Amino acid sequence: MYAVIETGGKQFRVSLGDVIEVDRLPWPVGTEIELNRVLAVFQEPDQLLAGPEVGDAKVRATITEHDRAKKIIVFKFKRKKQYKRTIGHRQDLTRVKVTEIVTA
Repeated sequence: MYAVIETGGKQFRVSLGDVIEVDRLPWPVGTEIELNRVLAVFQEPDQLLAGPEVGDAKVRATITEHDRAKKIIVFKFKRKKQYKRTIGHRQDLTRVKVTEIVTA
């Protein structure tokens, strides 16, 4: 059984025990959260719940860690104008462990 959820503007395919990295969530480590934005639930290979059939499906998860991603280097330049800029960015992340998928 797995579900497709949306959080932080991104979609993730999760099943029981999965650990995913999502955009930073405001709660401390160890907090149990409910991800209510479930797009689809696959119970068996031929059994799909999507759209209005999903209804009140939820994914329960536990926050395990707050971290930062690897640095991404952004380099801008304009040729023949002597314009060069280098900046870096590290995204704030939260690691979440899926503990339960509730369908109804």
